[in-house]
Amino acid sequence: MRKTWLIFSQAVTVSVAVLFVVATLKPDWLRRSGQQGMLPNIVSIIEAPADSASGVLRAQSYSAAAKRATPAVVSITASKAPARNPHSNDPWFKFFFGDQGPNETQPQVGLGSGVIVSPEGYLLTNNHVIEGADDIEVQLADQRRARAEVVGTDPETDVAVLKIDLDKLPVITFGSADTLEVGDVVLAIGNPFGVGQTVTSGIVSALGRNQLGINTFENFIQTDAAINPGNSGGALVDAQGNLLGINTAIYSRSGGSMGIGFAIPVTTARQVMEGLIRDGQVTRGWIGVEPRDLTPEIAETFNLPIEEGVLITGVLQNGPASAGGLRPGDVVVKVGDADVTNTSQLLTAVAALKPREVTTIRVQRGDKALELKVTVAQRPKAPPRQVQPE
Repeated sequence: MRKTWLIFSQAVTVSVAVLFVVATLKPDWLRRSGQQGMLPNIVSIIEAPADSASGVLRAQSYSAAAKRATPAVVSITASKAPARNPHSNDPWFKFFFGDQGPNETQPQVGLGSGVIVSPEGYLLTNNHVIEGADDIEVQLADQRRARAEVVGTDPETDVAVLKIDLDKLPVITFGSADTLEVGDVVLAIGNPFGVGQTVTSGIVSALGRNQLGINTFENFIQTDAAINPGNSGGALVDAQGNLLGINTAIYSRSGGSMGIGFAIPVTTARQVMEGLIRDGQVTRGWIGVEPRDLTPEIAETFNLPIEEGVLITGVLQNGPASAGGLRPGDVVVKVGDADVTNTSQLLTAVAALKPREVTTIRVQRGDKALELKVTVAQRPKAPPRQVQPE
């Protein structure tokens, strides 16, 4: 009996010693054994398959949209010849100041972006990117370069159309800005600060932004996708890479992005482009009035039975509105079939009319609602970068 107990004690001691050695030198042997024997289901719940994890990452990536759109987005370098001093040919002037007088200025160079919209080489960009330029060079994403010809510009929407002569041009696909909703994902593509083509992402923050004092006709898409100097004229695209707008301006205290950027809807840009290519100019309607938003205070002062509309503060003598019977103090509430609640809507509604077209303008004159027939004229061409009243 004593011999049996001695053998048992020695066996236990050896087993404990072996277990101690294994636990110290090869602890993974014990964990693997325990997992296989006791926790077979927990492992399958905790560990996701490798392909499933990569699938989640692909679903959150916009690389396909970027690859589709970026080849059609170009960098634009617009340069203006230096202004020459009027006395530069005077021998005494050269004697004192040399060939480079104190008033000689260096060439002005501006950087921006553009979007190729047709295989024929037409590009959309901003008017302010190329305004006053003597030479415009376009660089494609594939590093090809070409001189650009100005087809036409429209300062009132800040849209310009250029043309380049190259083969096998990448072309962007037009999307639908009319179906955009706040919260939709968008990408901004351009050449900020001249560092090279850059893609940023964000969402649509607001639609129909106007009265910003940027252009005459404003209907901006607002986004928080980073837009910086050099992005002007670049593309705002959806999550599939379709063109939604032309990046135009930012709200900034520092000159850099603060999460408030504005893009011209592609619908507006396309209409302007077609007019410039077809006619060399954009033809818009005009009636010759000075408008102002109707406020509740003004409505109360004039005892008007309405609260929304556009107050006419001035009418051009012998102009279309005057001939149609419109008077200062009238409040426009409808142009044709379009309701009018602010100045921007009045400008847009009238501009959409064709010259020599007769339209019905509904106005509130005191306590009377009137319908006036007005023969629309062609809107005079605006001086660059100036806003004209309708």
